[in-house]
Amino acid sequence: MHFSVLDQSPIPAGGTAADAVRNTIGLAQAAERLGYHRYWLAEHHASPALAGVAPEALIGPVALATDRIRVGSGGIMLPHYSPFKIAETFRLLGAMAPGRIDLGLGRAPGSDQRTAYALQRDRSKRIPPGDFPEQVAELLGYLKATLPDDHLFKPLEATMPQGGNGSPDVWMLGSSPDSAVWAGQMGLPYCIADFINSDALPLADIYRQHFMPSARCPEPQLTVAVWAIAAEDRATAERLAAPARMMFAHLIRGSLIPVPSVAEAEAWLAANPLPPARRRTLLGTGAEVADEVKAVAALYGADEMMLVNILPEHAPRVESYRLVAEALGLAG
Repeated sequence: MHFSVLDQSPIPAGGTAADAVRNTIGLAQAAERLGYHRYWLAEHHASPALAGVAPEALIGPVALATDRIRVGSGGIMLPHYSPFKIAETFRLLGAMAPGRIDLGLGRAPGSDQRTAYALQRDRSKRIPPGDFPEQVAELLGYLKATLPDDHLFKPLEATMPQGGNGSPDVWMLGSSPDSAVWAGQMGLPYCIADFINSDALPLADIYRQHFMPSARCPEPQLTVAVWAIAAEDRATAERLAAPARMMFAHLIRGSLIPVPSVAEAEAWLAANPLPPARRRTLLGTGAEVADEVKAVAALYGADEMMLVNILPEHAPRVESYRLVAEALGLAG
């Protein structure tokens, strides 16, 4: 089984996007040394806490700062973009780092509704067109040169940036039944965002039930992304989880904040007690988190597990991934 990293490029209170980008590159290099399989970069907009507004802009620098680890988007929110533009961009990235680029696709806006409207390709209507499957089909057509001969954009297939093994591996991302159905019907590998929807177990069966083999993916290939923080002991891991709890509490109240310090978050949570979190959170020592990761993998029947967290400080974040990698026995 492979183990991987999803990075949302957190911005700590008092920090900047430049700090977050440096930390992203540093964490990617550490993940490669530790033996993780792939490193994905998320897309979030209009957030003071997350610098990852453009995975396509971060993938190149991360890929060039590493040697072996796969690098990709987790994901590109395709409704905001032209399929042709994304195909060109990721073929160019594939030429920069042949055989190492992943293109994870999502339908969610990655933002609030006002920001989603600002990002829309067509602002004549506030509700974006529900053409996501058609967008994905067009995108795959450019990448695989499979557009029908009578398609208006068929000649554009030949204009894609060229490079040795430069076409990205395409993934479907999601936390809803629609994404599971589409991934299966299109014969794509599928990544379930358990850290967003911890009731997503049925999606694995939906994906397998609808799966149609493809040249790229002859059998179902399932990855599950989980929230995980490891430290020297469980108490420390729980303390490190406090900033994300505070952020999420503000988010559901319609307020976005930078990543608070552990001390600030603990003080706020003490003054604002929250009900137990419904979302799955794996916390503990490296060995405890590794065991829980394996248990979630068994629950879903996953082929790969992807770990994600948000911490205000870079060093504990690197240490969290180190502790889990060592407990999993990854070959760094």
